[in-house]
Amino acid sequence: MSDARALVAEMRAALEPLDRRLAGHPYLAALEEGRIAKEKLRLVAGEQHHIIASDLRSIALLLNRHAHLPSRDYLLDLLPGAVAASEALPAFAAAVGASGDGLAAYEPLAGCQAYPAYVAWLALYGTDADFAAAFLVNLPTWGALCERMSAALRGAYGLAPEAVAFFDLFAAPQPEFEAGSLRVIQAGLDRGVDAASVGRAARMIQAYELMYWDALYEASA
Repeated sequence: MSDARALVAEMRAALEPLDRRLAGHPYLAALEEGRIAKEKLRLVAGEQHHIIASDLRSIALLLNRHAHLPSRDYLLDLLPGAVAASEALPAFAAAVGASGDGLAAYEPLAGCQAYPAYVAWLALYGTDADFAAAFLVNLPTWGALCERMSAALRGAYGLAPEAVAFFDLFAAPQPEFEAGSLRVIQAGLDRGVDAASVGRAARMIQAYELMYWDALYEASA
């Protein structure tokens, strides 16, 4: 029987090189230095409009598939955060000149949308343990990058606090998230979920996270 804590520690160690690339991504450096044209920030709004809507449906689908398992409450707790993000995004979009109609009409980048496409795959074919592992490694990374984005958007671009509330939502500490994720992963391992599958989900989601920033930088620089 595998131990969730040991497995997650192995996953994190294996992902350190990829995490360093994310932390040092040139898009963040360019944003902090004000080198991304303000009109290009509309890409962030448009991509997140599609990602959040997709992730919300993915969480609901996974909940539908796993509502009979102890992970039900964990998955239910993810839904309000996704809803809050969808409600906070329009203020950022408006601040960078992307109206409601503009968001609806925005054509997303394939490189950015590979991330939610994989989340949807996990929701349809993966287990709750796979999903929990993916989000356990990814959300802290995304949150740290959102914290930097919020600071850069306020400092280099003069956006008001309410305009960056979307990013602040993800940057806020979530002290219970790791413990809840570990419980779901352990329960999955205990009922026979393949540890290799759990580790693969974490590796894939971080790789798709990097692809998101690469595509965004290429389209914005």
